[in-house]
Amino acid sequence: MKVSIVGTGYVGLTTGACLAYLGHSVTCIDADSAKVAELKAGRAPFHEPFLNELLADAQRNLTFTTDYAAAIPQSQVIFIAVGTPTGVNGAPDLKYLESAARSIGQCLAGDFTVVVNKSTVPIGSGNWVESLVREAYEKHAAEKHAGEKHAGRKAEDVFAIASNPEFLREGSAIFDTLYPDRVVVGTDQQRTREVLYSLYRPLLEQDFRAPVYLARPASMGAVPLISTDIASAELIKYAANAFLALKISYINEIGQLAEKVGADIEQVAKGIGLDARIGRRFLQAGVGWGGSCFGKDTAALISTASEYGLDSPIVKAARAVNARQRERVVEKLLDELKILKGRTIGILGLAFKPDTDDLRESPALDIARKLIERGARVRAHDPVAMERFRKENPDLKVTCCESAEEAARGCDAVVLMTEWVEYRELDWEAIRPTMRTPVVLDGRNHLDRARLVTAEYRYLGLAG
Repeated sequence: MKVSIVGTGYVGLTTGACLAYLGHSVTCIDADSAKVAELKAGRAPFHEPFLNELLADAQRNLTFTTDYAAAIPQSQVIFIAVGTPTGVNGAPDLKYLESAARSIGQCLAGDFTVVVNKSTVPIGSGNWVESLVREAYEKHAAEKHAGEKHAGRKAEDVFAIASNPEFLREGSAIFDTLYPDRVVVGTDQQRTREVLYSLYRPLLEQDFRAPVYLARPASMGAVPLISTDIASAELIKYAANAFLALKISYINEIGQLAEKVGADIEQVAKGIGLDARIGRRFLQAGVGWGGSCFGKDTAALISTASEYGLDSPIVKAARAVNARQRERVVEKLLDELKILKGRTIGILGLAFKPDTDDLRESPALDIARKLIERGARVRAHDPVAMERFRKENPDLKVTCCESAEEAARGCDAVVLMTEWVEYRELDWEAIRPTMRTPVVLDGRNHLDRARLVTAEYRYLGLAG
């Protein structure tokens, strides 16, 4: 099938590359000409495991452009995968979505095209996007196609809107796209449903050749297709992310109690998670969640609920607990060092999670700001996010270091913020003599506590 993807961020580029790998003809559209040039050269504009390899494998079916008119008229399916950053009062800013919808409407010319909301959008956005595309299409048709066959066509014969939310984890985006837990399609039309089933059939039936660098799980079977109305599909996305955020905040709240009573929060989490009704995933106590999804989506869910007179106290509490975890890092350092002004603190990890260079809503950046505000000097290292950090945070007075060892040198304490494997495998015994005081605050409960204690570090866990 001929597919267009509007937006080449994590969702758009991953979706486009995977669909091209499956054999579809895919054109990715982005307004950023520099990014398009980089993609044409075969380089991903962000770090994601196996993405460059997948782009190479899919290149015969994959093109990039800044021009809507070069791709949209021939497309059978168009995905809108633009950013929806948090705006006023937690509601998403939909300016990029609006621009994409209007541009698509102006360029529609095929027999029938399915326009798919892949961006995370407020519940009810399907109707809004449909009206934007319709308005742009009809205006363009009236102005440019007078007397031609498109001039008299009804908009409903030309396109239909669907919702197809993504459930990707940064750092595992390729895996999650090729081997999903489920595919959710929201549409009110059988014709649209059939088009999207045809598009996703190789994923649903798992009959495609798996990449050599990302094998299909041995237990992988057919993928469930959840077919529903548009509003339900939109709510599924928000509800899923909010629930995962709740799990993280819940275990962090229990972690505070575990610390008071002397319990081991990792064992507590294991004991809870082995209950099949709960599950072990997202029960890792630590500094809390960051990234582009949980914070934005929980804020949007609260904002949407408030429009209907609902308060969402559970989701609000999850956000409050998450914010509190960042304050606790500073408080623990204060308890240990007594004074932060003039101290040097090393931060290991800047990305909000490992296997990505994404810094959006990263706890590490928030904590660095809090430490600097209290007069501390901050040194930092991240295996892949340093270049992006320098570009996106020029005013944050953090000393960037080329290695973890350099970041720890001369420090009064080191804070582990991102659970990169290489930090667990550091030569901690050799690092200790280079520090002013050997204090390690493990913000992710990721390091080998026994090893650090044996090496005569003062080990501080965030919970327990």
